[in-house]
Amino acid sequence: MKMRLGKKLKQNRRMPVVAVVKTHRRVQMNKFQRDWRRRKLRIKNE
Repeated sequence: MKMRLGKKLKQNRRMPVVAVVKTHRRVQMNKFQRDWRRRKLRIKNE
């Protein structure tokens, strides 16, 4: 469970500025980003 939470924590970061500049702002959003109030993680407590 801790490994899954760690992965989700790493995924929840913003897009690197280098990637935004390199793609001329075509790619701006991180599709894995979530807000802790809006979307909950469905992780079973094992």
